[in-house]
Amino acid sequence: YLPNKLTNVKFNDPHVKTNVLLQAHLSRIELSTELQKDLNQVLIKVIRLLQACVDVLSSNGWLSSALTAMELTQMITQAMWNKDSYLKQLPYFTKDIIQRCTEKKIETIDNLIEMQEDERMELLQLNTLQLSDVAHFCNRYPNIDVSYEIFNNNNLISNSTVNIKVKLERVNERSESVIAPLFPQKREEGWWLVVGDSTINTLLSIKRLTIQERNEIVLDFMAPSDGKHDYILYLMSDCYMGCDHEYKFSINIQNPINMT
Repeated sequence: YLPNKLTNVKFNDPHVKTNVLLQAHLSRIELSTELQKDLNQVLIKVIRLLQACVDVLSSNGWLSSALTAMELTQMITQAMWNKDSYLKQLPYFTKDIIQRCTEKKIETIDNLIEMQEDERMELLQLNTLQLSDVAHFCNRYPNIDVSYEIFNNNNLISNSTVNIKVKLERVNERSESVIAPLFPQKREEGWWLVVGDSTINTLLSIKRLTIQERNEIVLDFMAPSDGKHDYILYLMSDCYMGCDHEYKFSINIQNPINMT
């Protein structure tokens, strides 16, 4: 069973095989030893290709396509579709456990963390060792506080440089490597910080980074024409699902004639 059906395909075509293997990975379908070896080789290359795709797409200013490529790196790393519950990233979380959580309106990992311990134990029905593994994942699942400031916001003019200082602070401890048992290679946690205009699907600024305890990053882009302009600041993970951030903000571009 494949969620995305293939039509008029040649099954000896390596592109077709790669597509089928990736869909099997995202669906967590068990494969033969030989096919699993092939899949592992594909997965390692796919992550590098997706990171290169983000570079190309962002250099062309294609916002939605770049965000999609970023999300796909999360999906590949965690072996799940973007329509799946974020709870599927947790160890031992079967369909039955996820269903029980959904019925209790526990839909995110943060929801699970915020539960009372006795209620969580009753809901999950896992043994002590399993609960310890779940806690290990939750303690290292990224929890990032984000704040930002637009420099000189009241005196911006067309074609000047807009600078946004973004402060990132990690609330919990950072894992040495990404917890992704179905990905065949050790991965380090990475992020993209993006400014985009979703109304015209334009990516204005992007930086690739790792988040330690605290980070300060400055993003810049060229100020547009006079008037009010609405943008979105995105913080996108390259390995975990459900921990991205979006912040809407506006800038007012002044007419330099009116400022004299």
